[in-house]
Amino acid sequence: MTHLRRASHLSRVVCIAVLSAIGASPDLVAREMPGAMRIAVAPGAAEPAGSQAQAVPFPTMAPFQQYLPPDRNSEIDLARSAAPAALSGKASVLVLTPRGYEKAATGTNGFVCMVDRAWLGTFGDPEFWNPKVRSPVCLNPQAAKAVLPIVHKRTGLVLAGLSKTEIMSRIKTAFERKELNLPEIGAMSYMMSKEQHLSDQVHHWHPHLMFYLPGTVESATWGANLLDSPVVAGPGRLPDGSREPIHIFLVPVGQWSDGTAAPPGHH
Repeated sequence: MTHLRRASHLSRVVCIAVLSAIGASPDLVAREMPGAMRIAVAPGAAEPAGSQAQAVPFPTMAPFQQYLPPDRNSEIDLARSAAPAALSGKASVLVLTPRGYEKAATGTNGFVCMVDRAWLGTFGDPEFWNPKVRSPVCLNPQAAKAVLPIVHKRTGLVLAGLSKTEIMSRIKTAFERKELNLPEIGAMSYMMSKEQHLSDQVHHWHPHLMFYLPGTVESATWGANLLDSPVVAGPGRLPDGSREPIHIFLVPVGQWSDGTAAPPGHH
């Protein structure tokens, strides 16, 4: 019974995190649980209608230097902490530089590890420009093929000085022109770093896996975002009502990448 109660609590915490991240109304979040949390969920996700009316703690980009790592080796170590060492130790690694993300290590298993910055989260995230966000992730080969072009595209637009709204528009257009591709079957990633800082509000939150599917996949087909369901779906629609090109599903796991247990509902 204790296990079931913990699982139920975690499911609700995760659902609330996503509800807040995708810009759900305060009333909806409040109905689920007071003091709701949020987490940046998906590269390429939409900015919800009305989000601009809310207080934004980071309204514009900080000086780019604040997003850079203290040194190359620390960024490599943080990136590899996203997944168990048996996997991440054989992965390629990208690090953020003044020129964008560049390869710092060449792997042998097809996985790619990196540390996401806040601008790779949802466009509706009020911490979209938070320079403290560090989200280590290890992408499997299928995910790397679809996600890394988005990472490089978004980061290039950031370096060009574009606003969040302009970046969102350019990404949508790139998908429409098929300059960016949908994920293949089996695309997933690990986000299990005990050192991750997903936002100032949720900090390192909870270790989880992410699954990338075409936007035509409905949340209901995964049983996502339901009470007691361990599966959480990110936003499925863009502000104009069209489908989000990539639909991301999250599944929390019970331990960090170093094998230590993650407390239920940890945040």
